[in-house]
Amino acid sequence: MDKYYIVDQSLLPETFDKVIQARHLLDTGQVKKISEAVKEVGISRGSYYKYKDLVYEASNASWDRKALISFMLDNRRGLLSKVLATISNSDASILTINQNIPIHDVASVVISLDLTHMHITIDELLEQIKDIDGANKISLISIE
Repeated sequence: MDKYYIVDQSLLPETFDKVIQARHLLDTGQVKKISEAVKEVGISRGSYYKYKDLVYEASNASWDRKALISFMLDNRRGLLSKVLATISNSDASILTINQNIPIHDVASVVISLDLTHMHITIDELLEQIKDIDGANKISLISIE
């Protein structure tokens, strides 16, 4: 299971900060293309793609965070309800749920969450979901 840390910028490679800068340029519309953003901040496209979903700035605005998680659920009645109750008990807010039809008695599920009021870490939430019998391949797709 992945773990997440808040680390002082001085300990990290400069590339991480530049990836965050490039993402900011794209998010704010200052540039339209990834190639423009990476050129502006001075990193390669490869570096951007390698780290874009892995490094985030812990600014005040990021405490109003969103996350996207995915997992596979056995096709059993009430299993999704158990997962949703686990999420609700953490005080995370569910924004969207996308569940595909079960194939070979397994359904893929993607849930977007608002983590603003969550009283546990995302790692702890993922572990709690992992502990539900019938929930498999739990992963954090992205967090902002």
